[in-house]
Amino acid sequence: VAEAASWFDHQSNLRVVVVSGEGRAFSAGFDLSVFGDDGPSPAGGRVPADTGRLMADALERTSPVLIAALHGHVVGGGLVVAAACDLRIATDDVSFSIPEVDLGIPLAWGGIPRLVREIGPALTKELVMTCRPFGAEEAMAAGFLNRIVPADDLDTAVDELAEAVASRPRAAVLATKRHVNAVTDQMVGTGRSWSDADGLTAALRDPEGRASREAYLERMQARKKDRG
Repeated sequence: VAEAASWFDHQSNLRVVVVSGEGRAFSAGFDLSVFGDDGPSPAGGRVPADTGRLMADALERTSPVLIAALHGHVVGGGLVVAAACDLRIATDDVSFSIPEVDLGIPLAWGGIPRLVREIGPALTKELVMTCRPFGAEEAMAAGFLNRIVPADDLDTAVDELAEAVASRPRAAVLATKRHVNAVTDQMVGTGRSWSDADGLTAALRDPEGRASREAYLERMQARKKDRG
């Protein structure tokens, strides 16, 4: 994804990029099994804990306007990816959740400053600390979404918004994006998020966190069996 974001920057005529997920969900979150390798990354954090931050940063810095098309489940790191986009449209049955604390780890990938920027500090603390799922209406009321549409209308709504942005003068649109991002970065910047990976890998070694993570994964497996 980070490489794709870099490629976008070199396409002089590209104005809008739609970020979406295939299948039944926008993103079901990251795969915990990847944390078996705890070596240092080139960015000075940990591999692969730092990869998500680099990806979200690359998305946020890319020149074209990014529109997130959200459906199904938007979980953990997937929510951070959505927050890194400029505009967001969701189906009315979308389900957001941030289960990291239940997994015994802090929300990483620069997720905290991005959520504080989009929905404010109090709601960020509640949703991250309690892992409470929330839906489209609450996300819209918090200022996270631009539109809510029926599931069958998602593609049409995204196309209409993309056309509305792409049909305007590119230089003025991109200047607006840069200006807004500069203002919000001064308010709630992601500069300190380089240390997220260290906090995440430390939490993975915490006995209480490990027990919580195992209990959470057992619950998820039980739910899958019940559905199967």
